[in-house]
Amino acid sequence: MSEYRIEKDSLGEVRVPVNAYYGAQTQRAVDNFPISGMKPYPAFVWAQVMVKRAAAEVNLDLGLLDEKMARAIMQASDEILAGQHLEHFVVDPFQAGAGTSHNMNANEVIANRANEILGFPLVTAEKKPVSPNDHVNMAQSTNDTIPTAIRLGALWRLDELCAALQGLADAFNDKAKEWDSVVKTGRTHLQDAVPVRLGQEVGAWAKAIERDIEKIKFAAEGLRRLGIGGTATGSALNAHPEYHSRMVKKLSQLIGQPLYESDNLFESMQSMQDAVFFSSAIRTAAQDLIRIANDIRMLSSGPTTGLDEIRLPAVQPGSSIMPGKVNPVLAEMLDMAMFHIIGNDTCVLMAGQAGQLELNVMMPIIAHNLFEMQQVMIGAVNAATTRMVAGMTANPEKATGWLAKNPILVTALNPIIGYLNGAEVAKQSLKENRPIADIVVERGLMTREEVEKALDARAMTEGGIQGISGGG
Repeated sequence: MSEYRIEKDSLGEVRVPVNAYYGAQTQRAVDNFPISGMKPYPAFVWAQVMVKRAAAEVNLDLGLLDEKMARAIMQASDEILAGQHLEHFVVDPFQAGAGTSHNMNANEVIANRANEILGFPLVTAEKKPVSPNDHVNMAQSTNDTIPTAIRLGALWRLDELCAALQGLADAFNDKAKEWDSVVKTGRTHLQDAVPVRLGQEVGAWAKAIERDIEKIKFAAEGLRRLGIGGTATGSALNAHPEYHSRMVKKLSQLIGQPLYESDNLFESMQSMQDAVFFSSAIRTAAQDLIRIANDIRMLSSGPTTGLDEIRLPAVQPGSSIMPGKVNPVLAEMLDMAMFHIIGNDTCVLMAGQAGQLELNVMMPIIAHNLFEMQQVMIGAVNAATTRMVAGMTANPEKATGWLAKNPILVTALNPIIGYLNGAEVAKQSLKENRPIADIVVERGLMTREEVEKALDARAMTEGGIQGISGGG
């Protein structure tokens, strides 16, 4: 048997691998775009095929598609949605504008598998009944299916993304409770500041991530508004008048999530703002994670010559030349992953503004980057949670040791001795390397009992005015 079979499209004959479910247009894309070696993310395949699955059922219900064909298309789609035949989705993310190649890849795979179901093998001299364009793509265009697939694909992993972030927030909250008794030096401008509890510091990380989850969920709401049925430009040419509303209802039923009709199909075709907004929410989470990862790297620095207030689990040797060295590799990984995500977001932003008139032709790279952002964030956050945060320990001795040397504790005495006196005490403490309490008493500003009460570091972390009845 030949290694190839001959398929035809509107441009003529094309040689296609004999066992491939895809056809001529997909093969042209493979030949034209040998760019990155990457294939579409599963989310993109799942979402595009979900649109085809829903369209077959809707067009059947509308009396526009033969029942045997529709059932075969639905069965072929269901097989792909269950994880079969994914090796036949082969178009590089860097492809023809708008995503025609990805759309036709789905149309061709579904059509050829549907024809097999109807008894027509891939290699046959007979005319196959199911057409990728006329039947699988009925009432559709690349221009409305691709933006719909972008929305569905992002929603597909929304819960997984939020669960990963919530898992990290929960791990930080657990550490916040565990470390609530550890009083340490606060730092602003990377300089000594008034005391905080390690639990307060880490609890703030958890809260920031929880707020990021809120923003991601809020941004995802816009993705639920679908423009499917707008066909080529938003005018709904070649689609039944009920097709749009029925498709939204059917897709909502199939994916088990609320979806909404577009109130302006032309806008849904032209604008990618919902995808850009969702991307920006993920970027916001990424910048928070970079900040937190860098705090972890600083707080665990040393251990003998750094801050060393927390200890990270040793998950691998840190050096090929320095024995015994252990590095904050998970925090470093988290930084790199989030830098990559911010780059993805920049690409989505640039692609979003690059649409012209009735269509954004940069949709394939928007899709790829959105799905990559979710993939990378889920993987990086889960790894950081299980391999780093869960095993972190506090070093109370080092934390309290640094605190004891902190002249900024004098801040708590401002309401009693005044800012200028406090500044003189702090300068003398630094110059002479002496405790501020001794200097305050020596200067006659407070008694020993008063100053020791006012300099209760734990009380300082509770707020209020120290050394005064009812405060601190």
